[in-house]
Amino acid sequence: MNSSTPTMPPSSLARFGRLAAALLGLAALVAAGRSVGGYVPAFAAWVNGLGALGPIVFMLGYLVATVAFIPGSLLTLAAGAIFGIARGTAFVFVAATAGATAAFLVSRYLARGMVEKRIAGNPKFASIDRAIASQGRRIVFLLRLSPVFPFNLLNYALGLTRVRLGDYVTASIGMLPGTLLYVYYGKLAGDVAALAGGAAPPKDAGYYAVLALGLVATIAVTTVVTRLARKALKGIA
Repeated sequence: MNSSTPTMPPSSLARFGRLAAALLGLAALVAAGRSVGGYVPAFAAWVNGLGALGPIVFMLGYLVATVAFIPGSLLTLAAGAIFGIARGTAFVFVAATAGATAAFLVSRYLARGMVEKRIAGNPKFASIDRAIASQGRRIVFLLRLSPVFPFNLLNYALGLTRVRLGDYVTASIGMLPGTLLYVYYGKLAGDVAALAGGAAPPKDAGYYAVLALGLVATIAVTTVVTRLARKALKGIA
């Protein structure tokens, strides 16, 4: 009697291999970002001495850091110390939006095809994906307000949805409250060296106000996504 071991079809094996490679690449990117993050204070101190070129170099560095999973909170604090509140907020917002958009596009064009193939045979997931696309701007805006969702990871995750690029970029306005708060704290510190040394931002009324806003946004985005999912599932039941 002959026995045979079930084998995975070549097409499924290839898809699994691509998914595994993508996950390994993402894990490697996160690990590299954390290790390189230790050089952020030195970069900020260097930018501080560049004069007129400082803003351009800072924004380019921030963009690269966003794509490479390097934590941007210290750079945001440093922006306040180097450029002041108004200019620091503007530079960080422009750079963070550009970096988030770049990460979104990388995710969409490198991995979105695999996701579409995966959900093509599952009408429930496909309907949820379409429902999220219809409310993309609202959801992304709430996600940007919420401190619960990691900024760098969120950029790549949203690239796997059907959120329109225009809605994604427009909703970046939700980053402004948190950006302004951190830039303000950086301005209070007033010294890149102090920030590099681990000076903690003061937890004043502004801190708790933004925290409360983020909590409300977290609840709101959870409610919106749940309702959209329920509506999508009901439509195909």
